[in-house]
Amino acid sequence: MPRKPSKSRTLDEALGTRLRKLRHQRGLSQRDLARRAGVTDVTVSNIERGRVDPSVSSLKKILAAFSLSLGDFFGSASRYPDRTVYRQHELLEIGEGGISFLQVGHDLRNRALQILHESYPPSADSGEVISHQGEEGGIVIKGHIELTVGNEVHVLGPGDAYYFESSLPHRMRNISPTEPCEIVSACAPPSF
Repeated sequence: MPRKPSKSRTLDEALGTRLRKLRHQRGLSQRDLARRAGVTDVTVSNIERGRVDPSVSSLKKILAAFSLSLGDFFGSASRYPDRTVYRQHELLEIGEGGISFLQVGHDLRNRALQILHESYPPSADSGEVISHQGEEGGIVIKGHIELTVGNEVHVLGPGDAYYFESSLPHRMRNISPTEPCEIVSACAPPSF
């Protein structure tokens, strides 16, 4: 009897299917997309087949080849019109690789600000160092996070905050092997 797929595996396959459809709509081969995104052909293939759970930074690189943010990729303007209030169950999950990024609002194409509730499991790492246009800031709500911005490394705990130019190379890492970390952040313009 075949095993029932895990929830994670099903999500990976759904992400892969969505990426494959987008690539086909744009008339690109896996090799073309990989070259534009600066990743390997195997990476694109494995994501499309649901064999890997891509890091946020890898997925952002791939989506940048389509000029799409993570919010645009996962959201849908027709299903979620602009509103004032979003209940907890209505926040859009745009995180991958075990890190949760719950976004306030679904379609940010005409918005100047992106607000996220970030959750990093123990020892989670945002992945590769990234940089992009804009600014970002946040407040640690729970746990501890190691924030690297340029050549500076900071450890922040509950109540500590950060604010920096996003063009500086940056990444985050939960330094605790046992405690999750939660952050409420914002970036302008929306970049995920």
